[in-house]
Amino acid sequence: MLNLFANSLSSNLISFLGIMLAFILTCFSMQKLTKILPTDKGREYAHDGSLSAGKPRGAGFLFILVFVITVLIFGQIERELLIYLVLVVAAMMTGFLDDCSKTSWGEYKKGFLDFIIAIMVAVTYLNFNPNTIYIVTLGKTVTIPSLLFGALIVILVWASINVTNCADGVDGLSGTLTIISLMTIYMINTIQKVAPGFSYYILIFTVCILGYLWYNANPSKLMMGDAGSRAMGLFISIAILKTGSPILYIPVAIVLILDGGLGLIKVTLIRFLKVNAFKNILTPLHDHVRKKMGWSSTQAVFRFAIIQIIFAVAVIYMIL
Repeated sequence: MLNLFANSLSSNLISFLGIMLAFILTCFSMQKLTKILPTDKGREYAHDGSLSAGKPRGAGFLFILVFVITVLIFGQIERELLIYLVLVVAAMMTGFLDDCSKTSWGEYKKGFLDFIIAIMVAVTYLNFNPNTIYIVTLGKTVTIPSLLFGALIVILVWASINVTNCADGVDGLSGTLTIISLMTIYMINTIQKVAPGFSYYILIFTVCILGYLWYNANPSKLMMGDAGSRAMGLFISIAILKTGSPILYIPVAIVLILDGGLGLIKVTLIRFLKVNAFKNILTPLHDHVRKKMGWSSTQAVFRFAIIQIIFAVAVIYMIL
């Protein structure tokens, strides 16, 4: 009994140290290593986009590397989780290389790379997990044909990467929303007693974002760039898959979906169907509320966060 208690205490202490070290290393990297990052040129069409010009960009490269290093040292490494780590780094690198490029890689190139990563996530998940989903509202587990489930996973992952990326346009916004979504998923895992190993990954990822937000709060000193936003979107999608209830992605990340996703829908309708269904709405929505509704950047972050927290509370209550 004493040995079990000692082993448990030792394990908890190691986990505690991992979380603290992740935050400290992230803050250190944000303070000392930003010279290796490219600088932002300003976003021509974004509201107040010129204010970002000259700031270090691509900080996601730093906090994602800290995340991976910390997990490898303090986490319980399994083959499935190791593959996910590799894919998160891949998503980060595709974004970082675009951040460093003098000319944007373009939507189609980045979309294709996201598609490849999404396929790899689907293959990995189905190789290590059953092709079932738990529908919380019905209290039932449903089996889905593997090919169909794989296709749905690809859609989920691709969408999560891109809506999170599109929501990155206000100091602290996408990072804050990602933290709320991830901590909601952590609570789902805890309540349903699933994916304990991945839950620790969620905590490490969250404190790395917090270390970044220390320097990104308005007015920001640096920006995460595509390196951070694409990796965050990928991680959210993997985390919700590991709950066994991927449908919960909609309420868990509803603000990210609406903020970033509406712009994707708007562009798709205009480009392929020549339909401008949202001509009176600026996208992403964080630009609309600031330019059309007169919200400050701080108000946009707080109010969007409040909305997502309300959804988080409702989801948690629903699964209790």
